[in-house]
Amino acid sequence: MPRYNVVAKNLDNKTIKSTIEGRDDADLNKRLRDAGLTLIRYTEIIEKSAGYKMKADEVAEFSRQLASMLSSGITAARAMDIIRDRYVKPQLKSVYDRMYKDVQSGLTLSEAMRALTPVFPELFVNMIASGEASGQLDKAAEKMAIHYDKEDRLNKKIKSAMTYPIILVCFLVVAVIGLFTFILPEFFVLFDDFDGALPLITNVVISISEFMVNNTLFLIIGILLLLVFFGWLLSLDNIRWAADKAKLRVPKIGALLQIIYTARFSRTLSSLYTSGLSMTNALDISSTIMGNKYIEKQFEEVIKDVRNGEPLSDCLSKVDGFDRKLTASVLIGEESGRLDTMLVAVADSFDYEAEMATTRMVQMIEPILIVVMAFLVGTVILSVLMPIQTLYNSIGTY
Repeated sequence: MPRYNVVAKNLDNKTIKSTIEGRDDADLNKRLRDAGLTLIRYTEIIEKSAGYKMKADEVAEFSRQLASMLSSGITAARAMDIIRDRYVKPQLKSVYDRMYKDVQSGLTLSEAMRALTPVFPELFVNMIASGEASGQLDKAAEKMAIHYDKEDRLNKKIKSAMTYPIILVCFLVVAVIGLFTFILPEFFVLFDDFDGALPLITNVVISISEFMVNNTLFLIIGILLLLVFFGWLLSLDNIRWAADKAKLRVPKIGALLQIIYTARFSRTLSSLYTSGLSMTNALDISSTIMGNKYIEKQFEEVIKDVRNGEPLSDCLSKVDGFDRKLTASVLIGEESGRLDTMLVAVADSFDYEAEMATTRMVQMIEPILIVVMAFLVGTVILSVLMPIQTLYNSIGTY
């Protein structure tokens, strides 16, 4: 339950400062009136844990422990007491302590989670609330454990697959800086007394090298400022929307990204819809977890059409950025009257395809990076060898 720093006056008109818990503004006022106090002002106490966001593997582990204890007949309050006493890192310890106190004071588990926004994902909180309403909290927690296990596995697969390209890019940057600032200047001293005109490629490389050597500090600051600028640009909704749309237009890679986005959407929609949430609510939540603003924006129209009674398959077919297999599968589910079963099946199918798409995407990126590295290194070697060859030929003529 939220806590507040309160300034109030008692019946003797004396100012009282205190810390009081309350569900909301109305509850806080009621508690103060019952104590014979008049509220002057208050501020909510924001705990350090409030800014912490749980990772997919942490949510999965919490869900698994919660489901195990609830299915054994343990109450939610007792389950939270057990979970908070287990060895966890400080941020999670603070979260679980707060949740335990809130549940003990009468809040439901989902209310306690919502009070800690943004610690728990919105999807997770909604699923727990749905489980509480249906009396199947243990099953909802178990389903979320499976969901976030898959989410964590996909995230780790993407990170693992991208590790080699990232290392390659870092090596490329370090190698280029080292070449242009330390190695090449030593070679270019040989060309100071060169009588003939240096090749164009050599002059260009020399100019770049001299600029990097003479402006190293400014260059580093410029790169950092450029990164900050691009980060700021991507935080703007319109720019992020355009960038996310452009991703889907990249040859080959765009198609693989579509599979990953479709996998995330279908898995979330399947979990929400099969747990009893209305289709519009399930679509609203599912649209926010893909990580693509361009696709997310299109769901405003999708949800509107579903509310107006249009079939889900027709609505999803209008979304630019999804694999068309999703629409076909949903259509079959609607025609057979087994949409919930079909959503589960298609979610499992896309989870596997997403892992394969991640592998294929990296397999395409690696050769591109190697070609770029070979081009840069080859250019540098040519810039050094061509004048040396010219000098050697001129000596041979004497």
